[in-house]
Amino acid sequence: MIDLHCHSLHSDGTDTPEVVALLGEACGLTALCLTDHDTLGGIPAFLASQPSVKVRLLAGIELSCRFLGRSLHVLGLLVDPGDSRFQTRLVELRERREDRNHRMLHRLAELGCPLSREEVQAHADSPLLSRVHIAHALAAKGFVRRPEEAFARLIGDEGPAFVPREELSPAEAAHWIREAGGVPVVAHPGRFAGGAFSWDDAMGDLQREGLEGLEGYYGEYRAAEQRYFVGLAKRLGMVVTGGSDYHGAHKPGIRLGSGRGGLRVPDSLLDALEAQQRRGAWI
Repeated sequence: MIDLHCHSLHSDGTDTPEVVALLGEACGLTALCLTDHDTLGGIPAFLASQPSVKVRLLAGIELSCRFLGRSLHVLGLLVDPGDSRFQTRLVELRERREDRNHRMLHRLAELGCPLSREEVQAHADSPLLSRVHIAHALAAKGFVRRPEEAFARLIGDEGPAFVPREELSPAEAAHWIREAGGVPVVAHPGRFAGGAFSWDDAMGDLQREGLEGLEGYYGEYRAAEQRYFVGLAKRLGMVVTGGSDYHGAHKPGIRLGSGRGGLRVPDSLLDALEAQQRRGAWI
């Protein structure tokens, strides 16, 4: 059993990369890929844990893109963390994220919910801030009762304080990931547009833009969703991947390796993923 989608405190998770590796070992996983948002900052410590665990530790990332006017997440699996060109591009992405955070805090202040960057940073263990950290800061100051309420009322995609970030196109993300030696994969397509979306044609469009796989197994999928996406990948000739999307305490119902309890990602998917990586090695 493998898990190719999880997060550490280097983005919006709560565990250190070393703890994530140990949890993977405790779950009995054979392979685990760390995929923090827009950063490879946790990868060195994660990979340095390899001598202490039997689970195979892999490098990945999750990038935010714009597709059909909405945010689409793309996983870069098996990327080379030492690729200097990719690292430079990620610095630019983090600068875009910082600009978005600044503008979102400005909107919150206009709505009567002032927060300083320092107050948000107090809820993060790395410099990379996200809406999750803003939500916790809003709850800590009493503007909302719970972080979930912050998304529902203020900073969710339809909220009055939401600010869209300048995001990559799927084609750009796919190109960056492939240049860094990885495989670009559509993350949790069942959660795009709230799940009420027909992927039959849209996934083919993304394939033509360079996406090579899709997440057919996911920590929050229902059985019917899993069957649909695994079948769609087969029809399109795309690789299938899977993961829990573990975030630690920020997603308390999601466990590494097993998601909400029923996730089982077969080892054979990693073989197919690595074969796809080799086919693209000419770039």
